Amino acid sequence: MPVGYLLTVVFLATGTLCALKPLRRPLALARPGFLLGVVFVELPFLFLALLALASAVAAAGGDLDAFPGTALAVAAGATAAGLAAVAVRGLRDRGRIRRAVAEGLGARWQAAAQTRPGRRLRGRTPARALLGPFFRRHRHVRHVADLPYGDAGPRQLLDVYHHRALPTGAPVLVHLHGGSFLRGRKDTQSLPLLHRLAADGWLCVSANYRLRPTARHPDELVDAKRILAWVRAHAHEYGGDPATLVVSGSSAGGHIAAMAALTAGDREFQPGFEDADTSVSAAVCLGAYYGTHPDGGPRSAPPARITADAPPFLVAHGDQDTLVPVESARAFAARLRATSASPVVLAELRGGHHAFDLFHSPRFEALIDGIAAFAAALPGARDTDTDGERNRERTPGGDCA
Repeated sequence: MPVGYLLTVVFLATGTLCALKPLRRPLALARPGFLLGVVFVELPFLFLALLALASAVAAAGGDLDAFPGTALAVAAGATAAGLAAVAVRGLRDRGRIRRAVAEGLGARWQAAAQTRPGRRLRGRTPARALLGPFFRRHRHVRHVADLPYGDAGPRQLLDVYHHRALPTGAPVLVHLHGGSFLRGRKDTQSLPLLHRLAADGWLCVSANYRLRPTARHPDELVDAKRILAWVRAHAHEYGGDPATLVVSGSSAGGHIAAMAALTAGDREFQPGFEDADTSVSAAVCLGAYYGTHPDGGPRSAPPARITADAPPFLVAHGDQDTLVPVESARAFAARLRATSASPVVLAELRGGHHAFDLFHSPRFEALIDGIAAFAAALPGARDTDTDGERNRERTPGGDCA
């Protein structure tokens, strides 16, 4: 019995099944199934390579010449077919994301499509994205860690990512991590997004915020507002220009980002800095939670804060998310479109699970291109060249709002 090969095939087959059909019940299996499934969904090429290597070693040792080795070889073939299906589904999301951005932007897409991120989105998946997490960081990006934006210690620290050339007039992205308002930190999520945009000439900020149960709503929203105020006061020190300021978040961070975008200048959430400008140019929600905050009432849910002057939104969500069902993202986007005058992009990721932004995958690479193309359509946005230097100013198709 080729025990090593057996264990490898069982592990890979289980992960592939969780990727193709995520477990929802029983709850005791749903969480480990989610953790396994999201890795396989985003990194299928890595596991295909592992399966091929294990099969080659087993074949070279003669382990596949007779039963049960032959049965394991059949199981390995079925697993490979499943992984290939997962991989193809992820690669095809580039086209789906492009169509979602084009539909959401409408006439503005024609101008955005001519920018470098627009051309990337219309192109093919770069080879580096097929290698999984190994190219997450970028050598042209400088990471400045643990800058305080408040006096609450580690939970009010932020990190800055900028191009080493320090281009001036850089657009700014602020990202907030997820973790059910209970956990998480600034240097773990959406790192491919932060590094890619910083390499393209953006100034990116990733921040901690106060967590439950020590903190209570709206403490996390107040922190988000403090971060936006800090950016407007300090972005110029790192080449940033908050004239284009995008707030983004993952899961619970997406909830906070949406709330921050929808409550610009609300003095209730800006104690001690009531007059600070906390408006944003747009919001990006990645697998976000759109329900009521655990410590809040009905007005603590982003849909309750939507008004006609809401900024542009890009909503990205996996259609197999078992933690935050995709229906909530659809409902949020539909309500935005019915109420707001700004563009709304809804990008559903086929077969995508929760926390897809943890990995540098072909799917997330395409979504980053979509986010950059979306941002290129914002009023006053500027294109960036390959060295991260921003060049010509452009306002495609008039204002977004």
